[in-house]
Amino acid sequence: MKLSTRSKEYIIPEYSLTGDLLSFLTCNLQYRYQNKGNLPPSMPIQLWFGEFIHGVMEEAYLKWNNSSDKKTFPWDWEEEIKPIEDIITKRLKVKGLNPPNDYVNNYGPKENMYSARVDRSINIWGPHLFPLIEDAEVLIKGIRNMPLDEDGNARSEYYSINGVIDVLSSLKLDEISSIINDKNNDVENELDSSNDEIKSSDNEISNNSKRNSFQQTLDSFLVVSSDDIDDFKNSNIDDTSSNKDVNKILEYLANDKEFNDILKRFPDEEYEIIIDYKGMRRPCAPNKKDLDKNNIHLLNDDSINENSSLEDYKTWIQHEWQILTYAWLRSMQEDAKPVICGIIFYLNELVPSTGDLVAIREDLRNNKSDIPIDSISKEDWTLLNQWNEKEDLPIHRDLSDKFKMDRSIRIVNIKEDLIEDSLLEFDEVVNKIESSMIKELNGSSIKDAWRADAELRTCTACDFRTFCNKKKKSDDDKSKVPFTIP
Repeated sequence: MKLSTRSKEYIIPEYSLTGDLLSFLTCNLQYRYQNKGNLPPSMPIQLWFGEFIHGVMEEAYLKWNNSSDKKTFPWDWEEEIKPIEDIITKRLKVKGLNPPNDYVNNYGPKENMYSARVDRSINIWGPHLFPLIEDAEVLIKGIRNMPLDEDGNARSEYYSINGVIDVLSSLKLDEISSIINDKNNDVENELDSSNDEIKSSDNEISNNSKRNSFQQTLDSFLVVSSDDIDDFKNSNIDDTSSNKDVNKILEYLANDKEFNDILKRFPDEEYEIIIDYKGMRRPCAPNKKDLDKNNIHLLNDDSINENSSLEDYKTWIQHEWQILTYAWLRSMQEDAKPVICGIIFYLNELVPSTGDLVAIREDLRNNKSDIPIDSISKEDWTLLNQWNEKEDLPIHRDLSDKFKMDRSIRIVNIKEDLIEDSLLEFDEVVNKIESSMIKELNGSSIKDAWRADAELRTCTACDFRTFCNKKKKSDDDKSKVPFTIP
């Protein structure tokens, strides 16, 4: 009797969006040491805060969702937020991620920048975000054909993409529709008296029984897209404090023309929005006057060579790419509904550091922001423009909540052609990682197989900067003998 032999083990390489792809794009060589070599950074402040803010926001939502009365905001930091921080801090310590000294030595959000950001994230966005959440920390996976290296080789036929969606929002909002519509009825009545067309359109919408509750909710906001938009924007609707019942996230969506154009093309009764938290400031972004951002959405080495200005927007473009790839991965899941947009929250904008404020001011002065100077209040710009960071105290408490909220929320609309482009870019990065791995397996040294080319701030905080082969050196370093290891 002839027995069949056991088939050879077949492994499909698996890549995550943040842990692999974005890390590799930050620096190839650093990625090799930290992700493939399991050499953790000595002071992983950015890594710690990223996981810390994600964990706190998830735990805060669970606490709110599990309470019988859906606890109202604002939350007291010492009684309600600090216990959540303590839980997440202990979890991260188990994973080897210890908090920085300035977090441990300072107590409370007034002295502690990290706690202040947590406090503001929960109390500013929590009332608007938590009612929209259907699920949190959603694992998504997909399979792609493995690209070949320059010699036509590949380790496998396929590779796996995985990611974790921070928040998945299913926009069937029965619980909050009545609250928002009641608030907006007053505004609609005022506008109806001077605009019969808006009133007629609104009645037509309300009589359409096929429209879902989310669409009706958005329609109540869409009065701002009428000819009276200037007058409406000058009203108190933009004042967060005077409109606490208005869901600001829905308001931002309703005022996004591209989002509403996409929404009209979907006949489905329920939609999904992917929401991602970022523990960082809003990165540099192409201004509409400089670039058509509908065409500038991805980044690779070729595009940098053709237009070097894209290098300034590298992080901005990669974040859009991440959301688009998440949308594709979500569409592969059996229970998925159409994903019509993604929202990124840059939570550091709610409590910007001195360095963040300086960078924000420079972006505005150099026209490298999608929120230009003429779209912010005169008071906020005067305060920021005249601030002396060397002498004056940080001014984050003096800037308006609207300024901070506008800068902390970013809407990424989902288009099929952009999704396909983002996946091709993903394939390209996987190809580079695989090519570097194959070179190393074939005998090349680590530094020859993996390129070291990162931004200055990344190099400054890198534990491997003393022996990497980065070509760009400062004038002070040119006279020094390179440090080597065996």
